[in-house]
Parts: sequence; structure tokens; C-alpha cells
Amino acid sequence: MLDEPLLIRADGSPKIGTGHVMRCLALAQAWQAEGGEVYLIGEITGGLASRLKDEGIVVRALESPPGKKNDALETARKAQAVGAPWVVVDGYHFDGSYQRRLREEGVRVLLLDDYGHADHYDVDLVLNQNIDAEATLYNSRSENTELLLGPRYALLRKEFWPWREPRRTPQPEANRVLVTLGGADPDNCTEMVVRALGRLNREVLRCTVVIGGSNPNDSSIAAATERTDVSVDLRLDVSDMASLMAEHDVAVSAGGSTCWELAFMGIPNVIIALAKNQRGIAEGLEKSGTSVFLGSHKKVKREEIDEQVEGLIRNDERRLRMAREAQELVDGQGAERVLRKMRVDSGCARATSHAE
Repeated sequence: MLDEPLLIRADGSPKIGTGHVMRCLALAQAWQAEGGEVYLIGEITGGLASRLKDEGIVVRALESPPGKKNDALETARKAQAVGAPWVVVDGYHFDGSYQRRLREEGVRVLLLDDYGHADHYDVDLVLNQNIDAEATLYNSRSENTELLLGPRYALLRKEFWPWREPRRTPQPEANRVLVTLGGADPDNCTEMVVRALGRLNREVLRCTVVIGGSNPNDSSIAAATERTDVSVDLRLDVSDMASLMAEHDVAVSAGGSTCWELAFMGIPNVIIALAKNQRGIAEGLEKSGTSVFLGSHKKVKREEIDEQVEGLIRNDERRLRMAREAQELVDGQGAERVLRKMRVDSGCARATSHAE
């Protein structure tokens, strides 16, 4: 059992999205399941704060400029105040100097990363759950910084845990399409996809479109769903994505953490990269034979979207093969693996401290 608190430092807003916070939520839920309390400090806007509070996480607003020296000091002081030996940090504005300041204050640090964004890594653990994660991304790191790399460490929220055993069985025929392009989607790619799927004009096709609570374009998306000839069920701020995913056969998604959830559920997806840092994930998944990558949202055309979705729906053999291979990538035990590593490192630290 984990009888010590955990502190998370992450931000979420319509501008930067909700992905950093939501994958931290998965780790928080695993920590809570073993008896530990969880605190989060950061700039949180929209409905995200309510979601976290509903999960039993204590949310505190950040008072310092994000990513700066005082941010690190404020975070460390908060960890010390609540008695948290570990701080989980997730965001691209946490560079090497930020990491070093945290550790100088005596806390252990787990950094979630995607593409080696920092100039130097000075933490206890770096977690990169992506398929394109390589140790060479972290050549500039402290001697005692350990790497946790690849989808075996993919963090899935507790709504996915019941699907670990038995695993979901994909249906032999397909007619259900899920559209999920992140919690914010500031460029409104969701509406573009809705319009694209409307071109299919299949009477038996069922589409579900999910938009997050931080999405500023809900009204225009709703209007687009009303104008399409395809049956569309619009869902806002879904709390149980696992059950919703289980009802679908293929998906259109961004190239973020949702890809690991879809892979776990055995749902082949057509990926549209909403940011540059999603390209490596999308290319890796396409190479593995589990997804189709269309490129950047700035260049993708509607006819490409409906063509690829139609192809997956019509070719059952290909779709089922992709589903099986996707489920082999992600087994749903990633958060537990990370916690075990944190527990071992904490034990070693305590033993060293006691010996001193």
C-alpha cells in the first residue's frame, strides 16, 4: 500500500489541451487504488478542475509563472507541505534547470515526456510511453536518471481496467465510427472530420463524435452534425471513454494518448496529427500495422479521411488483423509498472537515508 501522498505538476487549458493532465490522472488513479492521496498544482481551466475534484484529487492553482524558477520552488514547497516524496511533472515547459531545482529541494521526480524536449534531464525517472521512444532522445541526462520507454508503460485510466481480462473482442463486421480529437481541439478538426464522414452517405453507418469540456467549438460542431446525412451521436465531456470505445469498430483520432487507449481496446484508427510532436507516434503506429496516418491536420483533405475510414469498414480481414496487433502493443498494466518502479526507488532512497 502507498501511504504517502503524490503531487502532480501539470497544466490544462483549451490552448495547450488536456492530454498532460489526463495521462497524469491515470497514474493518480493507480496511486489512489493503493491507498495514497493525490494533489495537483497547476493552471487548470474549463471543466478539467471539476473532473479532477470528482476523482478525489486536491487541486491547487499555481501562483508562479509556469516553468520558471519560482514555479519549481512553489511545487517543491507544496510537496513538502503535504508530505509527498514524489512529484510527477508533465509539460513541455519544464526544462533541465526546472528539474534540477526540484531535486535540489529534496523531492524525487518522475517526468512524463514525448520527444526529448528538454535541454538536459535531471530527474529520477523519465517516462515516455510512445512507440517512437528511444534512449537517444535522452543522451543528455544525469547518471542516475532512469528511462521507462515504450507502450508497455502506457498510462490508462481506471475506466479501462475492467477490460484487461478478458480483453475486448472486435466485431467481425464494422459499421460504427468513433471521432475523438482531444479535449480541446482549438483548430476545430472535429468539424472537418464530421463533414468528411458525411460524404460516405451509408445508411447503416453510425458515428459518435466526442468533444471535450475544453473544446471552444461545440456549437459549430453540433451544427455540422445536424447537416450531415450520416447518423451522428454527439457526446460532450465523456467520463467513461472505455465503454464508449467498446461500442465502436474504427476511430478517427489525433496522435496523442488516445492512441494507446484505442490500441488497448483493439480499435484501428485513422490518425490526424494536431501537433508536430504527434507525428512520431502516428508514424510508428502506422509502421506497426495498427493505424493509418494521414499527416498534419493542416494538409489533410476530407476525401482522404472518408476514403481511409471506408476502407477499414469494408475490409474486415485487415481491420481485425490491425485490432489484434494493436492489443499486443498495450496490455493495460503500464501504470502499475510505473508505480512499482517508483516504489522500488523510494525504498532504495529510504534505505540509503537510514544508512547515512
